[in-house]
Amino acid sequence: AGLAAATTAASRGHSVTLFDRAAEIGGQFNMAKRIPGKEEFHETIRYFKKQLEVTGVTVKLGKRAEAGELMGFDAVVVATGVAPRKLTIPGNDDPKVVSYIDVLRHRAPVGRRVAIIGAGGIGFDIAEFVTSPHPPTDKAPGATPTPGISSLDPVAFAAEWGIDMRNERRGGVEGVKPVLTGLGPDRDAVYLLQRKTSKHGDGLGKTTGWIRRTTLITRKVTMIGGVSYNKVDKDGLHITVGGKPQVLAVDTVVVCAGQEPYKPLAAEIAAEAAKAGAKGPVVHVVGGAHVASELDAKRAIDQSTRLAVVIETATGPVHYEPPAPGGKGKPNKDK
Repeated sequence: AGLAAATTAASRGHSVTLFDRAAEIGGQFNMAKRIPGKEEFHETIRYFKKQLEVTGVTVKLGKRAEAGELMGFDAVVVATGVAPRKLTIPGNDDPKVVSYIDVLRHRAPVGRRVAIIGAGGIGFDIAEFVTSPHPPTDKAPGATPTPGISSLDPVAFAAEWGIDMRNERRGGVEGVKPVLTGLGPDRDAVYLLQRKTSKHGDGLGKTTGWIRRTTLITRKVTMIGGVSYNKVDKDGLHITVGGKPQVLAVDTVVVCAGQEPYKPLAAEIAAEAAKAGAKGPVVHVVGGAHVASELDAKRAIDQSTRLAVVIETATGPVHYEPPAPGGKGKPNKDK
């Protein structure tokens, strides 16, 4: 969201400074690109890096923007993203409990027996990540396939899905057995858990959800719905399913139970302006910092781009909602 807002505003002639407390641009793209099948986000980051140069955005990395130093700006776009929702049961501070950010961004070690709490898009990402038969690639995919990694190598993809690349079998698939990898060499058990009793991944993309479910099924991931979470202790994760308590003897619990908007900077700017007796900059909150539920990159980029196009005419703090198909977006007052 921040990259889209910055490059769009700069391309329209605004003087833009981008602050990022991380050492590299990209935000959550830097986690997404490590998921098997999502390596193309390397290219998204490369694109925005080039656009920052072309549009002349001043970039300050490794620097958290402080409210005081923002008072001289006309407008501030807060695109500080989300914070993972924490587990609120006894034992949530046990060392075996980690968030998806700990795993993907901070490289937290994952044990041989894993419980994943939450079966939305992020839960599926983590399940695919920990059961991948190959370590994640931190390099951008190139023109030459990466041998053995099915999302980057057509031959490996065909083997995993049972496709005859020579087209000698009927339909290209008849009688071709897929190469099943199971849980991979580093896992003994992986559980994907959700409170809902509906089908796992029910909210995933219509054209890709079945693929992701099939991938986890072939990898022998155990999917359990209708779960109540009781506690975490030395024995593992205690849950109740269908009124029956049970203990999953796991050594890692990865929490993927949603996100909350992370936007303390917006309040800090308002407080700084009040303390100084000044009007302060107009503050806009976008992306996950605006609404964290069901967040996706397309929505965040769309919202931020549309805001940047009208930012000079916005007269008060607004969230900019993307329009319905064929409609016009409109600014909505902050709540």
